[in-house]
Amino acid sequence: MESKPKSEHLLALKVMRLTRPTLASPVVVTCDSTDLPGNTLNVELKNDCTALQGMETVAIGQFMILPQSFGNIYLGEIFSSYLCVHNGSHQAVKDVTVKANLQTSTQTIPLSGQNSQATELAPNHTIDEVIHHEVKETGTHILVCEVTYTPLLLGSQPLSFRKFFKFQVVKPLDVKTKFYNAENDEVYIEAQIQNLTAGPICLEKVALESSHLFTVSTLSANEKQESIYGKLNLLDSGHSRQYLYCLKPTPSLAKDPKMMHNATNIGKLDIVWRSNLGERGRLQTSQLQRMAPDYGDLRVSAKDIPSKIYIEEPVNFKIHIINTSERQMDLLLGLQSNTSVAWSGISDKMIGTLKPGESVHLPLCLIPLESGLVAVSGLKLTDTFLKRVYDYDDLAQIFVNHMD
Repeated sequence: MESKPKSEHLLALKVMRLTRPTLASPVVVTCDSTDLPGNTLNVELKNDCTALQGMETVAIGQFMILPQSFGNIYLGEIFSSYLCVHNGSHQAVKDVTVKANLQTSTQTIPLSGQNSQATELAPNHTIDEVIHHEVKETGTHILVCEVTYTPLLLGSQPLSFRKFFKFQVVKPLDVKTKFYNAENDEVYIEAQIQNLTAGPICLEKVALESSHLFTVSTLSANEKQESIYGKLNLLDSGHSRQYLYCLKPTPSLAKDPKMMHNATNIGKLDIVWRSNLGERGRLQTSQLQRMAPDYGDLRVSAKDIPSKIYIEEPVNFKIHIINTSERQMDLLLGLQSNTSVAWSGISDKMIGTLKPGESVHLPLCLIPLESGLVAVSGLKLTDTFLKRVYDYDDLAQIFVNHMD
């Protein structure tokens, strides 16, 4: 970017964005020597100055091209700019001050420092400064530069001029998340990250910073805790990566069903990447929110189910009942056999009184009558006070083996 003030001013301002060059790659157009063009295309490709000798058909550039335009600025990158004030007149000036502010839709950020001041600036001399800022907002940004100075002529008044430079900040990544609330209070998060930039990037870090209510572990690593995508996680333009995380509630949270229901804040994704020439970018999402699971008045889950289950053999396990309502409940347990499972025990058994938030573990025994994947069903709870019945026909899924 370059801007010159009006002719009545003694100083000129230049503003240039500092960015890395790009690689010049040859346009590979070739054919077999027996084709109609013969060796014409191959000869032209060998004479191309951007082609790598001996590897002309591989699009690897051996030159770098300096930026010809302002280019794209992506959210999370470091915006660097060079400010230069030049005295192109034949008069010296004093009290030169350069101020640079970056205006966004929400705030104004001062960028210039002490290096952009001079008590006196002689003819054909300059003052300059390099400014840096990590871009944290998308949309229109305006770089406002103001130069103030005073000519050395007797009785001269301070003069100033301002210049504006507008640019757009766009999203480098598209992040989509999916949540799954498991029965054991664990939360699974799938994060899909898509590269929206014009070139390939290398993902250096993709981590989930969980809230204080959960502990997080990544499921996108092998037994040695190495990323499944390898040490060099290269992501081409338009391509995506999926990451999976498991969050377990802290012991204090797991003991409080109401607090567990209200724990909707999961955490933030922290992503660090580098472009193909090493430019670093960082993006942190806002607080991820999950939909609170709706358990109704009662939450019932199966615990301690054996890993191996055989047909027509007793299966002993426990059920965990939590009163998630706002009222006290007097519960009656009912068991009803069907063609898949037969319950062993007393039906219509009084459990007792459960206050809001209280829980109880009950031992049960069933006998599977079919092999394969069988649903544990036929369990019902009755609130004797309101005469309300809660049926559980898919309490758990068990795999039943044939007898050895």
